[in-house]
Amino acid sequence: MQKTVIIVGAGPAGLMAAEGICAAGHQVHVYDAKPSACRKFLLAGVGGMNITHSEAYPEFIQRYYDKAEWLNSAVSKFDSNALSDWIHDLGIETFVGSSGRVFPKDMKAAPLLRNWLKRLRESGVEFHMRHKMIALERNQATFDHSGEQVIAKVDAIVLAMGGASWPKLGSDGAWVSVLQAKDVAVAELQSANCGFYSEWSEHLQTKFSGEPLKGVAFSFTLNNEQVITKKGECIVTKDGMEGSLIYAFSKYLRDDINAGGMALLTIDLLPLKSEGELIKKLSNTKPKESFSKYLKRTLGISGVKAALLHEVFNKEMFQTPETLAHCLKSVPVSFYKTKPIEEVISSAGGVCESSVNGQLMIRNLPGVFCAGEMLDWEAPTGGYLLTACFATGHLVAEGVIDWLDN
Repeated sequence: MQKTVIIVGAGPAGLMAAEGICAAGHQVHVYDAKPSACRKFLLAGVGGMNITHSEAYPEFIQRYYDKAEWLNSAVSKFDSNALSDWIHDLGIETFVGSSGRVFPKDMKAAPLLRNWLKRLRESGVEFHMRHKMIALERNQATFDHSGEQVIAKVDAIVLAMGGASWPKLGSDGAWVSVLQAKDVAVAELQSANCGFYSEWSEHLQTKFSGEPLKGVAFSFTLNNEQVITKKGECIVTKDGMEGSLIYAFSKYLRDDINAGGMALLTIDLLPLKSEGELIKKLSNTKPKESFSKYLKRTLGISGVKAALLHEVFNKEMFQTPETLAHCLKSVPVSFYKTKPIEEVISSAGGVCESSVNGQLMIRNLPGVFCAGEMLDWEAPTGGYLLTACFATGHLVAEGVIDWLDN
């Protein structure tokens, strides 16, 4: 028999759940607080829609850090290959970039979304926009719609309202209090894939704020003494750092700040050269040559890189080629706070693993399921965030169908 399901949240996770449930013959209604669907998805695609990543699955699943084992049940059923095939079925071609990231051929999110929404509507999915959920029961959700209460009584509910990043686009985390009132364990929502605050000198703030830091490597030492090293670039801001390379370390830095109020990483300003090679080059000096000219001539170090060197070390460390080379390969930088969650790419935290079963149904609310960034996981940029959102939506669809059949 056909039953009725509502999806709260018209993002990738919610729409993927809607598609699967509708395909099983059930009536699906999608509710969202905003005027249109997938607003965050569209904004993420403005600079080039990175939909997933092509790396081998054993490495891929580890991008979810300590939640890899938990997410494996979802991602293994709807991995990057399955997601790419699904995109192709929408009439969108993809290609793999030099970094292994997978993109739509035209690099845009809008055509993909347009085709998807058309297919959903034609299959019978109904959309109810400008409906913000304000209360929840097992078989009932209450929404605010332009100041009026709308009550939807249904057979199952899927919650896919996102985390708390980019709240203007809909994911404001307001659902946390609703679920906590039902004794659902929710880990604190925190900034992920984010910039960090540091305390720069006035010189660095005034002279080099906004400067790109290119061709460097960051290293971070875990509690087990394992060292994580990544190459790339970022931006030195007036109050810290922003950009892809610092984002890649956001979980490690944030966890250390939470634990002790401060986090430290090490910058290698010349990762393509060994310390021995630097010593050899630095031994080539000229009489009466200034230190700045010496650095620029021998190694091409100037601008923000030179400023970071002076930010951390005193001049005595630059007296010999050996000590200077060591400094260039290991500039320590400390951070004391993440950038605000409203300004970051994604959020960590959410509905805890202990609060849901294997098909992501909330244990305290039978018939209510949870998908996407509402769940307590995080991942770096590179297509991993979207893949897990689609995959958890896909898994929830299976769960809802099984629930309704029993």
